[in-house]
Amino acid sequence: MVLIPSGTFTFGSDEGRADEKPVRTVDLDAFWIDEHEVTNAQFEEFVNATGYVTVAERKPSAKDFPGVPEADLVPGALVFVIAQGWKYMPGANWKHPEGPDSNIDKRMNHPVVQVCWDDAKSYAEWAKKSLPTEAQFERAAKGGKDSNRYAWGDTPVDEAKPKANFWQGAFPSKNDNTDGFASTSPVGSFPKNGYGLSDMSGNVWEWCLDYYRPDAYKSASKANPAGPKDSFDPDEPGMAKRVVRGGSFLCAECYCSGYRVSARMKSSPDTGLYHTGFRCVVNLPNEKTK
Repeated sequence: MVLIPSGTFTFGSDEGRADEKPVRTVDLDAFWIDEHEVTNAQFEEFVNATGYVTVAERKPSAKDFPGVPEADLVPGALVFVIAQGWKYMPGANWKHPEGPDSNIDKRMNHPVVQVCWDDAKSYAEWAKKSLPTEAQFERAAKGGKDSNRYAWGDTPVDEAKPKANFWQGAFPSKNDNTDGFASTSPVGSFPKNGYGLSDMSGNVWEWCLDYYRPDAYKSASKANPAGPKDSFDPDEPGMAKRVVRGGSFLCAECYCSGYRVSARMKSSPDTGLYHTGFRCVVNLPNEKTK
């Protein structure tokens, strides 16, 4: 893990989407954060030690999916297919990210995916850690330079050689793969940021502790903001969401630019996704480490 010192930073962006505003000055206590995303090898250690079964491996409950035929209630998760978009894939889970015909045998040093927020939180509790708050993630992603637009600085994503694992080409029909990876990459494949952290931009979206609200910053506390007390997503008003940060291998400059350090996205906490993983933090309350 890497120690992020206590300090003040600028939270949010005036140039981003509406849910990144208003920009606030925030004080954070020191905290430790994983140098890279939790890998398949690390998650396997957790599963072997606890017998944990991820949500994607469990049969969906009929009460949660009224009207769905019993035969269709099979374990699985969402997978992105080029030129087709997102599809529910029976048998997809963290051990089989693209479906039952795939495996992670040669991807043990890749970030674990197809883990939902509930799964990530269970891992964090086992490891005696926590998921990062949005504020912690953004401060860590900036690498010690408050003005950074990306984890690597301000250099445009399409200038010079690839700086992170993201989509190159016409999204969603063609991925040029000029960064060398069609999906996840081994953690640490790209240069670290100013704090010595890998993949704070790109590779996989990462779960944060916070509930999602588009107006969260309007009421965020100045010191150690922990996010709103509940969730509201105007796109799906009846569904609670948690925040994901950092962008992924499916983020393109022409589409979402999710690898900007202030970019926010959201998902339901019981949903595993092909491009979403996590990393953990250890909080040091009132520890004013310089």
